[in-house]
Amino acid sequence: MPDGIKVALLTHAGGAHVSAYLTALAATDQCTSVVLGDPDGYFEADAKRVLKDKLSKTYRNVSELLKVEQPPLALVTMEAAIAPPVIAAALEADCHVFAEKPSCVRAADFAPLATIADQKHRFLMLALANRLNPEVLAAKRLIETGRLGKLYGLEMHLVADQTRLKQKSYHQKWFAQKDRSGGGHLMWLGIHWLDLAMHVTGSSIDSVAGFIANVGGQPIDVEDSAAASLKFDNGMLGTITSGYYLDRGYHSHIKVWGSSGWLHLESMKDEPLTWYSTKGDKPGQVQTWSGSKQPRGYTPFVQAAVKACAEMSDPPVSATHSLRALNTVFAIYSSAESGRMVVVDDQAVG
Repeated sequence: MPDGIKVALLTHAGGAHVSAYLTALAATDQCTSVVLGDPDGYFEADAKRVLKDKLSKTYRNVSELLKVEQPPLALVTMEAAIAPPVIAAALEADCHVFAEKPSCVRAADFAPLATIADQKHRFLMLALANRLNPEVLAAKRLIETGRLGKLYGLEMHLVADQTRLKQKSYHQKWFAQKDRSGGGHLMWLGIHWLDLAMHVTGSSIDSVAGFIANVGGQPIDVEDSAAASLKFDNGMLGTITSGYYLDRGYHSHIKVWGSSGWLHLESMKDEPLTWYSTKGDKPGQVQTWSGSKQPRGYTPFVQAAVKACAEMSDPPVSATHSLRALNTVFAIYSSAESGRMVVVDDQAVG
């Protein structure tokens, strides 16, 4: 295996999924050491417990960490409103960056980061970890090999629990405040399915017409519900429903129809992928994918990011596609506000 690299984990008390990232870094062989940037010391004890000897040093000052340690990769998980300058500092210090979403409250704050990354030939990867789920990769291969023929339409939903929204502690978190988070369910969860729809089909969403609402009436100023119609650049049309509706768990799927068949992705089910095709093996029969659902989640995505930085190979998601996902979310917000269809800008909207 090629030599590994040092990784900087830059976070604070409001950082999301930090426990998952510590576990992922501990399990990543090509991450040889970790330096922690934690201004308030909130995660220092957890980092020592999980990383053990792999944790080399903790800093309270991120600028000092970047200057002294010069890590090849910075994993940034911070409140969206304060993340952009930290990401910019890491890129300017010649780090590749893996950033927990959304990492901005306006796409216009993320677009310059993608430009810096491009100019410095650094990776900028948004944490869209579902891309590497085995059933997603299988679905992408089916479409790429033409089993569905010309793509006609797509329907998807990602519905989570509203229970969390009823907790007073949640009301105080940055996720529930638009000026700190940029948005609600669509920004935090729906973005994953929007990215997967584009990733699996190989087509970008180029215009949207959307609605957002707080249907549950909880004291938050972000949406708990979003719905949008989508037009893709290959001519395909689609829809998304994104909301906090359940008492627990998730309901989710992505279904794609084409001239030669269809596929149905339900990643949270035991049989996550079924399809029908008039082409290839068993034409005219509904088929079920029999592969393993593992590995999945943050660990393989972090491992892929570290590998890309260590070997300068293809990253699990590009800066362009990271910005594309954010632009799509902000375009839906813009459409909901204006009551008009919005074209998804290549650079930034909102």
